[in-house]
Amino acid sequence: MAREKTLVLLKPGTLQRGLVGEIISIFERKGLHLCGLKMMQLTDELLSEHYAHLSDKPFFQRVKDSMMAAPVVAMCWEGVDAIEVVRTLAGPTNGRAAAPGTIRGTYAVSFQENIVHASDGPETAAAELRRFFREGEILEWRSCADAFTYANDEG
Repeated sequence: MAREKTLVLLKPGTLQRGLVGEIISIFERKGLHLCGLKMMQLTDELLSEHYAHLSDKPFFQRVKDSMMAAPVVAMCWEGVDAIEVVRTLAGPTNGRAAAPGTIRGTYAVSFQENIVHASDGPETAAAELRRFFREGEILEWRSCADAFTYANDEG
């Protein structure tokens, strides 16, 4: 069991629908530790890098346009197995297929407009955190609640 950091982006639809606080509270209530938080307007250049793996898909520009429609909220969450925990909370990419109780299952009915982006692995999380946060924007601190969140041998 390792403490990890992972990126979560609250997509433009999250802001437009007034769900930012509600979604953040889901991660907080789970026991994840917030280490970085900022609102930003994404650029075509940044999104071309972020979604480079989709560059040959016919929907590539549509995805970038959607992510530039309004600001996003970029967050760094930390915890034991944080990447898996965040992805489980988010649910599958397609909101229509996501289980009730997950973020996408509760708030999304779209494949694209699905509320959150979550890193899918340790290497991706590290690269995405560097992409969205500058040095000094992710803070190292410990919560006094850790003793009540994890067993003493869990991290």
